[in-house]
Amino acid sequence: MAFNTGLSGLRAAAVDLDVTGNNIANASTVGFKGSRVQFGDLYASGFLSGGSNPIGDGVSVQGVKQSFSQGNISFTDSGLDMAISGDGFFILNNGGETRYSRAGQFTIDKDGFVVNNQSMKVQGYTADGDGNLSGIRGDLEVATDNLAPRRTTNLRSDLNLDSRQSVLESRVRDVGPLAFGDVSGEQFEIAYSDGTPNYSVNLGPATTAREAADIITTAPGLSASATTTAPIVDTNVPAAPPLTDAYVSAAQAAGTFSFSLSVNNAPLQLDTSSATSLLGLRDAINSSSDTAISASIVDDGSGNDVLRVIHNQGDDIQFSYGNGVPAESVSPPVSVSGDINVTGDRTIVGLTAVGGSGTDFVDAYAQSPIRITNEFNPQDQRTYNHATSTSIFDSLGNSHELTQFFVKEPSPGNGVGVSEWSVYLQIDGEMVAGTDTTPFTARFDQDGTLQSIDGNPSGEILVTDWVPKDDNGQPNGADGPPAQGATVVTPIPEPPTTSAFVLSLGETTQYGAAFGVDDQRQNGYTTGRLSGLDVSGEGILFARYTNGQSKALGQVALAAFNNTNGLSPVGDTSWVETFESGQPIIGQPDTGTLGGITASSVEESNVDLSAELVNLIIAQRNYQANAKTIETADAVTQTIINLR
Repeated sequence: MAFNTGLSGLRAAAVDLDVTGNNIANASTVGFKGSRVQFGDLYASGFLSGGSNPIGDGVSVQGVKQSFSQGNISFTDSGLDMAISGDGFFILNNGGETRYSRAGQFTIDKDGFVVNNQSMKVQGYTADGDGNLSGIRGDLEVATDNLAPRRTTNLRSDLNLDSRQSVLESRVRDVGPLAFGDVSGEQFEIAYSDGTPNYSVNLGPATTAREAADIITTAPGLSASATTTAPIVDTNVPAAPPLTDAYVSAAQAAGTFSFSLSVNNAPLQLDTSSATSLLGLRDAINSSSDTAISASIVDDGSGNDVLRVIHNQGDDIQFSYGNGVPAESVSPPVSVSGDINVTGDRTIVGLTAVGGSGTDFVDAYAQSPIRITNEFNPQDQRTYNHATSTSIFDSLGNSHELTQFFVKEPSPGNGVGVSEWSVYLQIDGEMVAGTDTTPFTARFDQDGTLQSIDGNPSGEILVTDWVPKDDNGQPNGADGPPAQGATVVTPIPEPPTTSAFVLSLGETTQYGAAFGVDDQRQNGYTTGRLSGLDVSGEGILFARYTNGQSKALGQVALAAFNNTNGLSPVGDTSWVETFESGQPIIGQPDTGTLGGITASSVEESNVDLSAELVNLIIAQRNYQANAKTIETADAVTQTIINLR
């Protein structure tokens, strides 16, 4: 019996040595799980009788169990390496056979599938073309083809417009030119919208357009200037020949030419002795001491040259000319009065005639057009308060620059509780959305919150007139605007078929802070090549492209078992399901009892090398001790055999 006992011990110790050696051999194997031998003692007994003093019959190996404790996680330089932190196994497709492993050293094969070192395909949840994950499980695949471009259909801009900004443009009412003779002596009263007291204007004391302009300019909100323009034409002597080059030359040759020019009946000192043409007369006038006088030669509309004199301050001009012979006497002086030009700013409600010679001035003011000074010009930054640009994309993936301009407008009504801004849009230097003629109006309430844009409370602007063009200003072949009369709804339905897109300014504010772009995003992009892969903590594979986009390609699936120790090892650091393990519980990483994924990492073997070396010594000692048992039994037996 001692021989059997010792022999069983040798066999058990040998198995222990084998298991310990296998653990030591795989101390650096990624995902390896160490094993330990479980022993049981043996007793010889009969049926229904164990004996009162049973003697053991040795030892047996009851089983070899693996320890599925967590191994250390170490980082690698491979983006597709994955380590499971917690419970679970990677699911592998080995030519139709399903295997489970903790070794996460993965790469991509020639067909784009994610595989391990033995070309087993990793299983996971697949994604559609837009990167939306599904619940369908299959082989994870990385598409290496180019990412198709996507046109911009929505642009969201979250901005703050500085409420402290001033109104840059000025709207004025242009009045004139009004002939002084028509408005002299008039009286009128001006009413204002900003609380300024009414102001009375009396043109009675004015004797020239210049004096009338000075009186008008004293009124708040009005600005006036005067100019006198006098064509030198003798209207008092019908028989007098026109003042032409030939006339001047002939009169000078006869020594009888005369010419006089006065300002407010004060004669100018002119030297016309050498003037033999209209050009000579012009030069003589421009050489006078009165710098407010200027002369030029213009066409009278019939192809004839006329000498024209202008006094840029609006004083009266008197002139006469002749040849001094009895047949044509020198004409009496002709007097020309000036014209008045008036502008009125937006604070004026209106003018009311209160007396005097007439109502021409009041009537002209009421009928005059409104002109915008410092009108918006995208090339002149002085004409807008704020601007911001971003890239958008056409259907071919070409990039275009969209610029938004914001111009503060006068507050409507009495200016209490509401503010308005004009919004202009430009793409590649061309105005779009009709803002070249009519900008959008963004209205804000007293809290700086956007109320509406052109009455739309959503703050959306629909751009339907954009024609994508190349660098030469020609259409580049991408989809253009919707057909004339076509209805465009928002949001733009998928798939889009035109260049129409929505600009959303719904989160724009108007606070007393500097202009700033809080967020600006659009859903278009150009074509891109695969540049890298990332793995999230949930096991989602993200593809990164050269156009800055990323897209989910799939999600790694994990499996857990009710009895992990029931799995059967089949080599290559993998296991298969058995009856004892139960069916796998499959789900997404970091859900339920499943662990999370650590990217660019692997799980090291959980073998404790120091402990295994100690176990190796113990197994060796056990083996030697059992061998000694056999040796001793052999010596005892030999003693008996030697009895004669």
